[in-house]
Amino acid sequence: MMTPKSEQELAEAIAGTDAPLTVRGGGTRPIGRALPGQTLSVAEMSGITLHEPGALTLVAQAGTPVAEIEAALAAEGQRLAFEPMDHRGLLGTTGTPTIGGVVAANVSGPRRIQVGACRDSLLGVRFVDGAGRVLRNGGRVMKNVTGYDLVKLIAGSYGTLGVLTEVSFKVLPAAEAVGTLRLHGLDDRRAVAAMSAALGSPCEVSGAAHLPRGADGRPVTMLRLEGFADSVAYRMGRMQTLLGSFGDGEIDRDAESVAAAWRAIRDVEAFAGQPGDVWRVSVKPSDGPAVAEALDGAEVIYDWGGGLVWALTPEGTDARAALAGIGGHATLVRASEDTRARLAVFHPEPAPVAALAAGLRAKFDPRGVLNPGLMG
Repeated sequence: MMTPKSEQELAEAIAGTDAPLTVRGGGTRPIGRALPGQTLSVAEMSGITLHEPGALTLVAQAGTPVAEIEAALAAEGQRLAFEPMDHRGLLGTTGTPTIGGVVAANVSGPRRIQVGACRDSLLGVRFVDGAGRVLRNGGRVMKNVTGYDLVKLIAGSYGTLGVLTEVSFKVLPAAEAVGTLRLHGLDDRRAVAAMSAALGSPCEVSGAAHLPRGADGRPVTMLRLEGFADSVAYRMGRMQTLLGSFGDGEIDRDAESVAAAWRAIRDVEAFAGQPGDVWRVSVKPSDGPAVAEALDGAEVIYDWGGGLVWALTPEGTDARAALAGIGGHATLVRASEDTRARLAVFHPEPAPVAALAAGLRAKFDPRGVLNPGLMG
């Protein structure tokens, strides 16, 4: 395993090889096809290099553990707004999630419906491309993003365009209070209608999820509010009135209970350790129930107001068949190596988009050494 300790060492290592490289951070989310080649780990490139609480800015090396960043932010009453998922339970992996891995996979949690994805909080990046060149884009405040927006491009590229060395984020203050309104017994379509009504209201919902089978076996629809205590209380009452036709619901204002419930949604804890493949399907919220119906026999969880459908399917199932006639895309998150070899892990791109992606990879990784075939 190659373990460079600095950006310069990383650049020299990439420039000095023609062999395929498997880029790795903490090794907690091995999504994609199994790759040949030598492992290149950035775990030794770790540490927060700048945190300016007053400017709501944090800069860290790519190998920095997410937990270290969250602890530093919490000490200042701040947080990563996009609520990154921890894949370890779902994928059965060990190791330490790193901030570079979060950015490389554009990992985003339930709060995406309010604040956007990981890439929307990114201010700047530094990375080494497949030719060994050190590149940077963006800055430490939003207005410094000029020219080609490589910041957005590199997020979600899974290390196929470059190996991240440093990332800078806009962070946000942590909420003073939180609350969840739970509606019980709604079928999938009614649940999506309730979530859509809440998200379309002025209540500033920061989480909207539905479990067809909750902890007690009944369907439960969850709507989260965050902010100042008085504001949360007022908005919770207003939302409860707004959704009165869907049932009275119950309000949970206990911070620990609310955090645990949304962590379970974020990390798809219900599917951890269960046999079967796991798919991540992104569609219009109104199409979510149709996808679940087409995946007859699958267990599903709805997040993002119904626009994100997590599906636990029998082994070897091609969930993309459920998207016939429905716009959207599906990613195979967990499956055996045989299934990942047989089915495309990432949704096939339309020909014009695939041509653009191939052109970008040829530009940033002309020798094809960075995670070759991972997204193909």
